[in-house]
Amino acid sequence: MIIPKEIRTYCPKCRKHTLHKVSLYKKGSESALRWGARKHEWEKKGYGGQKWPQQKKKAKTTKKAVVKLTCKECSYTIHKEGIRIRKLEIAR
Repeated sequence: MIIPKEIRTYCPKCRKHTLHKVSLYKKGSESALRWGARKHEWEKKGYGGQKWPQQKKKAKTTKKAVVKLTCKECSYTIHKEGIRIRKLEIAR
């Protein structure tokens, strides 16, 4: 699916419709020092191994594409969860 690189939509900060820059949201790297990660490492130590079932077979073939909209006037960013698509392309 191809979407334009600029969309005119509602900005909650400006409280009016403005031009927004469109980009694709990408998740950052997970921190190894967070409590859940540390606890899991501690539980995996010794005998017994993995403490919850590891997913072997993935059920879904696509992911929901999250679009990041940045207001051109106030630079406020909104995330819009989109539909399931194989590939999201931003028009050049």
